[in-house]
Amino acid sequence: QVQLVESGGGLVQAGGSLRLSCAASGRSISRINAMNWYRQAPGKQRELVASITSGGSTNYAAFVKGRFTISRNNAENTVYLQMNSLKPDDTAVYYCHARVGIADYNYWGQGTQVTVSL
Repeated sequence: QVQLVESGGGLVQAGGSLRLSCAASGRSISRINAMNWYRQAPGKQRELVASITSGGSTNYAAFVKGRFTISRNNAENTVYLQMNSLKPDDTAVYYCHARVGIADYNYWGQGTQVTVSL
């Protein structure tokens, strides 16, 4: 079992920055196939924002490339999402997700709200 707890969301003006954290327990993130950040805006489907694999490879959705950075601290067993140049369209609940093991079990955090105002 993997537990994921997000933090760092809040209200920020357009152009501002936030850093989200996802603290994992139950398994070392260095042994997790991929750690991902998803987001879901009201009335929209959940979408992948950024990923980082156990090998350290990263991938970003086109709509955040150049603005968001995913990283991890294995010692703290935490994954981060640094979000810069935020736009109102970035307003959503952001979820941490882990894909674990040979069967790619999925684990989700409870989500953290990010609201970007004009």
